[in-house]
Amino acid sequence: MDLLNVYLLGGSAVLLAAVIAVRVASRAGIPGLLAFLLVGLALGEAGLGIRFDDAELTQLVGFAALAIILAEGGLTTRWHDIRPVAWLSVVLSTVGVLVSVAVVAVCAHFALGLDWRMAVLIGAVVSSTDAAAVFSVLRRLPLRRRLSATLEAESGFNDPPTVILVTVVASDAWESASVWEVGGLVVYELIAGALIGLVIGFAGQWLLNRVALPASGLYPVSAIAIPLLAFGTAGFLHASGFLAVYVGGLVLGNASLPHRNATLGFAEGVAWVAQIGLFVLLGLLASPGRLDDALVPALVVGLALLLIGRPLSVLLSASPFRLPWREQAFLSWAGLRGAVPIVLATIPAVAPLAGRARLFDVVFLLVLIFTLVQAPTLPFLARRLGVAAPDEARDVVVEAAPLDELRADLLAVAIPPRSRLAGVWVTDLRLPDGAVVTLLVRDGRSSVPDEHTRFRTGDQFLVVTTTADRRATERRLRAVSRSGALARWWGEHGGDVPTPRD
Repeated sequence: MDLLNVYLLGGSAVLLAAVIAVRVASRAGIPGLLAFLLVGLALGEAGLGIRFDDAELTQLVGFAALAIILAEGGLTTRWHDIRPVAWLSVVLSTVGVLVSVAVVAVCAHFALGLDWRMAVLIGAVVSSTDAAAVFSVLRRLPLRRRLSATLEAESGFNDPPTVILVTVVASDAWESASVWEVGGLVVYELIAGALIGLVIGFAGQWLLNRVALPASGLYPVSAIAIPLLAFGTAGFLHASGFLAVYVGGLVLGNASLPHRNATLGFAEGVAWVAQIGLFVLLGLLASPGRLDDALVPALVVGLALLLIGRPLSVLLSASPFRLPWREQAFLSWAGLRGAVPIVLATIPAVAPLAGRARLFDVVFLLVLIFTLVQAPTLPFLARRLGVAAPDEARDVVVEAAPLDELRADLLAVAIPPRSRLAGVWVTDLRLPDGAVVTLLVRDGRSSVPDEHTRFRTGDQFLVVTTTADRRATERRLRAVSRSGALARWWGEHGGDVPTPRD
């Protein structure tokens, strides 16, 4: 029990310290991952003296944490935002990654004298943008919807091909497999992973909408477990688990789920815990005493990637889609690195390769330095390039909870700023016959609305609807929120919002 108390005391203290650190980091405009890494370094051999050198355990924990982070990314990403940029994101995640790998490998070979295998390996490790870093920074940065969607989708899609490439280069396949065999393996893993994510995602959506769980807290748990099931299934079938978990989360997150907002809040909290645990562990694994020797290689590789590799990959990938040069410039600078490169560096760290410890140190230092350089400058660069977006009207927030015995659903609606619901009379909502507004909360006071009630910004109200009319009710509420009581006259039916062309 004494040992358990020590672990609980230390774990809770580290967790709270990381939460405070991310608050400080957010005020400085940098991702919380850097704060977590510094907490890990402070706990390690150069700080409190905790010695940790188990790269294999770090790799296993890292893969599990990345799966949770990608599941949350899929659950919170809106398909109607990324649909117009899906092909661009796929090209950036494949062709763009290969271009970055090639540029970094050439620079590392000739500038640092690395052999070709190690040069390609370090290029593959650092060429993937990081989902955790991108999600944490860009969701607080008002960008044009197309641009932010491209970065988010790219960070979700580019992990699988990078993991496959690093695994192949670090294994015996580097010497025994042909280019065609490696290419076939990559294609199989990506296609199979995507299909597994789709199948399990749609199956999970069907299940959650039809099975009445005895407690509302079980819905968020199930929503996280389903994408992770896709991850495990894909791994068992030797497919890409990272693509499966992201696609599964994307399918599930864009469905009409019970307790949707609670589910997304739970997923975000679990992802934060995964990030904290992962980055603290990576900080513990790093050895500050070895970082001095890794400084020059980290700067050479980082500058080659930032100034040549990333811009060239964006240029070749985005030009066919006629992306304006200002957006290409921002995409080039916003390719943030984070947990993914460091976790990928643990793959060769457990393989019998010469220089594997130095590779980890170079990648760790590269992420630390260039995230500090890039992340704080993104708001300024967005304004200078004219890609920042003004505050946009948010869609109406609708939370659903099932009333199983009544075969009905309870919808909780919050009216956001600039919603056209403000000013609409209750009688002008024209909800389906099976739906009725039952309660209005305004300025902390509740009342039963009648025909004399007119909605205001900030109001919250409850709608009870039959299960059969639930989706039609939600569509009507969204339509009125976007276009007012005459939404049908303007052709607005409450479907997904198309991404406007910039």
